[in-house]
Amino acid sequence: MPATPRTPARIAADTRERILRAAEGLFMQRGFSDTSLRMITTRAEVNLAAVNYHFGSKEALIREVFQRHLGPLNDARIAFLDRLEAQAQGHPLDVERIVEAIVTPVLQISRDPVKGGARFLRLLGRALSEGTDPLRGVLPEHYREVVVRFKAALVRALRHVPETEIVWRMHFMFGAMSYALAGNDALQLIATCNVEGADDAEAVIRHLTPFLTAGLQAPPAAVAPTLPLPVLAVGRQPPHSIPGAAA
Repeated sequence: MPATPRTPARIAADTRERILRAAEGLFMQRGFSDTSLRMITTRAEVNLAAVNYHFGSKEALIREVFQRHLGPLNDARIAFLDRLEAQAQGHPLDVERIVEAIVTPVLQISRDPVKGGARFLRLLGRALSEGTDPLRGVLPEHYREVVVRFKAALVRALRHVPETEIVWRMHFMFGAMSYALAGNDALQLIATCNVEGADDAEAVIRHLTPFLTAGLQAPPAAVAPTLPLPVLAVGRQPPHSIPGAAA
């Protein structure tokens, strides 16, 4: 039986997919700033004109890499939370169930290469920790609804914790998730032996979930007394409006 001829539309789609997969692999290995379009075109075996035709710029390519995986991931998180809130019938959710709604879709993606698999999770972890200029516009766009919805659920669940403290804890929660998913380098430094499951997203999430839950439910931090700020130079003080800036 003769092979089905490749139409121009099919050829264009295949080229676009090769560029995206090459970009994902290089971004994960080298980071976003250190990956050039020339590196991407070499790996994808296309010319620069093909990248410009399909995406227009490196920034647009980065946006598309996250759009095709991060959009479905966060949609799944919102859908999970919707189901939990419908079952709760107006009552506050358990914090552990809220955390479950955040991490379970991550586990589902790790098992599905079509949705990005473990490679995209490592890429996402790198993106959340790297914070380069092209990412500053992409990530807030995808996380906005997730942050609003999950913050509201946590505020209702953690009535003993001030809202400003919940904001800090969500910051630490996403930071811990991104670092854990980005790779196991720190884990291998800490451990004195090989850690079983260090490269397995399911094992990582199994250990991460109770850690996040405990952190979110902890008693509010004691308010430290206000101390005079040290003078760094004549008439100048550190930028105390930024948490940790004077540390």
